[in-house]
Amino acid sequence: MDAHNPAAPQVAAAYDYCEAVTGRQARNFAYGIRLLPAGKRQAMSALYAFSRRVDDIGDGPLAPDVKQQRLDGARALLERVRRGEVEPDDTDPVAVALADTAARFPLPIDGLDELIDGVLMDVHGRTYQSWDELKTYCRCVAGAIGRLSLGIFGTAPGAREAARAPEYADTLGLALQLTNILRDLREDALEGRTYLPAEDLAKFGCTVGFREPALPAEADFAGLVQHEVQRARALFAEGYRLLPLLDRRSGACVAAMAGIYRRLLDRIERDPEAVLRGRVALPGREKAYVAVRGLSGLDTRAIARPRDRRRG
Repeated sequence: MDAHNPAAPQVAAAYDYCEAVTGRQARNFAYGIRLLPAGKRQAMSALYAFSRRVDDIGDGPLAPDVKQQRLDGARALLERVRRGEVEPDDTDPVAVALADTAARFPLPIDGLDELIDGVLMDVHGRTYQSWDELKTYCRCVAGAIGRLSLGIFGTAPGAREAARAPEYADTLGLALQLTNILRDLREDALEGRTYLPAEDLAKFGCTVGFREPALPAEADFAGLVQHEVQRARALFAEGYRLLPLLDRRSGACVAAMAGIYRRLLDRIERDPEAVLRGRVALPGREKAYVAVRGLSGLDTRAIARPRDRRRG
């Protein structure tokens, strides 16, 4: 299936467009998918380009009712894909590439509806009382993408526990999203968004929000971050069980993306207040290093034997 080469020039051009969007806008995602063979890389770019469109609607400056209309339009596009109504000469390159991907891979397309559901939670300003509530949001915006990606990766022939691969892909998506939430804590606060569970914020005295880099003296911000870091690490440990179920290059792709976020989590754990000063990020050379380790299998083996990071 992956050896497929789009015959129609319009389809090839649509994939070129999606790959350009991915290369230009994906900070971490692009490092992983570079490790895939061409067909899977194109398909992942189509998936990213659609997801980026939906995210940009949710994050943009438009009024909520206009965002709703735009998201309804994205759902209509998905319905056209399901019905096989997108032609190669369609004027929307993302629609063309996504339709071709859905035709070539067993893509659980309903996952993109879940993504839209999650973005609508942002549009409506939803907050989360508990981890169970936040987990529902994370499943929509990230777990679903993990399951969709698995539809492109597939599982290795004869892989044990292959039936649990969607569950592991979903859980790894939760780990990545919770890391994102920690990384973007102040940036989201400046946009009026709070994702961390209210019961966790109250437990650590951090209910005043994160719009300023300084918190009240009684707030145990480091304790809050460590609490969420340990939750993310548990999700990573479960999600990493996906890796042995994938072929070498798909496993390398996932290991690279997960490795980048795992290193972000390490940085946040070492200096919790860094997220109040600005976005925590890895330099490009470190991301490239993680990608090379993933392709060589080094990170995959390290992930399979995670260090015990519990503190005495």
